[in-house]
Amino acid sequence: MKTKKTESSNRVYRRIVVKLGTGLLTGGGNRLDQSVMSNLAAQIAELHGKGAQLVIVSSGAVAAGRHKLGIEGAAKGIPIKQVLSSVGQGRLMNTYEKLFDEHHITVAQALLTKSNIAERAGYLNARNTLIALMELGVICIVNENDVVSADEIKENKFGENDILSAMVANLIDADLLMILGDTGGLYTADPKLDPDAKLVPLVKKIDTSVKSLASDSTSGVGTGGMVTKIEAVKLATASGVHVVIAAGKEPGIILKLAAGDKDGTHFPPTKSHLESRRRWMISGLCTKGKIVVDSGAATALKKQNRSLLAAGIKSVEGKFGRGDVVAIYDDQGTQIACGITNYCAADIDIIKGAQSDQITSLLNFDYGPEVVHKNNLALLEREKSSANR
Repeated sequence: MKTKKTESSNRVYRRIVVKLGTGLLTGGGNRLDQSVMSNLAAQIAELHGKGAQLVIVSSGAVAAGRHKLGIEGAAKGIPIKQVLSSVGQGRLMNTYEKLFDEHHITVAQALLTKSNIAERAGYLNARNTLIALMELGVICIVNENDVVSADEIKENKFGENDILSAMVANLIDADLLMILGDTGGLYTADPKLDPDAKLVPLVKKIDTSVKSLASDSTSGVGTGGMVTKIEAVKLATASGVHVVIAAGKEPGIILKLAAGDKDGTHFPPTKSHLESRRRWMISGLCTKGKIVVDSGAATALKKQNRSLLAAGIKSVEGKFGRGDVVAIYDDQGTQIACGITNYCAADIDIIKGAQSDQITSLLNFDYGPEVVHKNNLALLEREKSSANR
């Protein structure tokens, strides 16, 4: 369906997350590019003035810190990255504040870590804060708190701001996530190396062929490559968010994408918006363990909207308690769902493969026949007909 463009520019999307990569914000150089950032801020301000609610996930703190301290080359090692981020984050925010002041827009800052939102209470606190800021007309600039996050502490770190942007889109029930960098989208090959590389305009399903294209592509100066972007896309689209990867320097790109234009590579959502608890589960931030099910159980979960019973469980991994969120995999190694378990890992290991009426005799107690009740289950992806594959 074509969208009619008018002077007021019909907004197809109301709530938008804009992720701005380092390569874009620095113009490929070693410092923040004021002219590039001013142009991006002007576009975002125009959308804001038309009633859109926006959150910016911004890279660039490390680059700003490197320039301030006069350090040449890439930052090596976690401590120096944390130092550069600490120095640069204030400069980055100061730049945004000055740029949006020109448009009479107030900005706020949010620094997040995985541990902040891994638990339900932290997730809701972050969500409520971001939504409240949007309702007050404030544009929040989100970044990972690199000063306290470290690669060595995997559970506390998002990894890249691409993943963080998908998580923020999940948090606020965004309609659209724009991942803007210095490349135009997903290509059939690295466009900087292969002159015959062609842009892929639409990806309906992320399969092995798409992952292969991502591994052969590049995203330029920043730390988040195309593979990371595709992982972010998987998370966001599974939460009902439309995602587009596009070149941030394209004239008017933010306004065009918000109006429904087809620049870049588009990834439509794989399912409709999930209610809040399911969005929290499917984010993967709170996952404490893993359950592997047989083919019959996988079919029952995906196609029949059934609960997970002990009889369909083949194995269990990790240490988790009753009430924790677990990832559910089929016997081919593909994650199919997340869910809140009624039994701890040790108990599931005892009752796996057993019929429901055997649970009491095996454990000397039972919390019901369902290991994961269907009301506490969130499927990652619905089965699609062969016509859509």
